[in-house]
Amino acid sequence: MGAAAQRRPHGGRGVPARQAAAPRKLSSLIAAFVRLDLSCFGPEPVNLSTLGAWLPRHLLGALILAAALLAGGEAAAHAVSEGDRGYIQEITGVNIIPFVYLGAKHMVTGYDHILFLLGVIFFLYRLKHIGIYVSLFALGHSVTMLLGVSFNVGINSYIIDAIIGLSVVYKALDNMGTFRRWLGFQPNTKAATLLFGFCHGFGLSTKIIEYNISPDGLLPNLLAFNVGVEIGQLLALGAILIAMTYWRRTSSFQRHAYFANVVMMTLGFMLFGYQVTGYFVV
Repeated sequence: MGAAAQRRPHGGRGVPARQAAAPRKLSSLIAAFVRLDLSCFGPEPVNLSTLGAWLPRHLLGALILAAALLAGGEAAAHAVSEGDRGYIQEITGVNIIPFVYLGAKHMVTGYDHILFLLGVIFFLYRLKHIGIYVSLFALGHSVTMLLGVSFNVGINSYIIDAIIGLSVVYKALDNMGTFRRWLGFQPNTKAATLLFGFCHGFGLSTKIIEYNISPDGLLPNLLAFNVGVEIGQLLALGAILIAMTYWRRTSSFQRHAYFANVVMMTLGFMLFGYQVTGYFVV
C-alpha cells in the first residue's frame, strides 16, 4: 500500500467507532508503566476522554519537544538504565517475569521504535492494514534479536542506531509522498517495514550481547524478553492509535499532517547524526 493510497482510505476520513474502541484504562496503564508525570490533568484519575482531548492538541508539540530533548542530551536509542544493566549482568537461570518486564519497558521507552511505529501507522486507518504492518515489523525485529543473541552476532551499536534513525527518515519521507515524486514509483512499503524491523532487532541484540547475559537460561530469558517487547509494542501502539484517532477527527490533521512528518524526519536525521558522531568520536 502506497502513501498516496493510505491518505485516502475508503469510507471517508477517520475510523469507525468499533475499530477505534480501546480499553478505558489503557491510558492509565501506560502512564503507570513508564511512570509519567500526568499531574497536568489535575488530581482526578486519568481517563480516556481527558487523555484523548489533550493528545491531539499537543502531538506536534510533543514531537518538537522530543527534538529539543535530543538536541540537549545523548541519543542512545537502545540504552538500558544502570539498575537494569546491573540486574541483567548479575542474575542467572530462568527469570521469565523480570525479562518480560525489561522487554516491555525497553519498547515503551524506546523513542526510536515509537517514532517508527508512528510513521508506519500515520496514514493507516483500517485495523487490518495496521495489523499487517505492525506484524511485519514485529517479525523482523524478533528474528534478528533472537538469532543475533543466540549466535553472538552483533553490529556496532552506533552504526545500527544510525540505520534505525534513517528508518524514521525513510518512513516520514514515504508519508510525504517524496519517493513517488523523486523516483517515479512507490517502493514496496511492506518490504521496507520488514527490512527496518530486521535493523531494529539487531539494535536490541547488540545491546543484549554487550551486557553479557548468563548462558544459563539464555533461551527462555530471550523468549521472555521478546514477549515483553511485543507487549510494550502493543501498549505504545495503543497510545499512538488513541492520539491519532482523535486527531484525525479534527480539521487540524489535514493542515498539520505534512508538518508532523517533517518534524519526524528531522528527529530521524538527528538520531542519525548523533550516532554517526558517536561512532567517530567515542
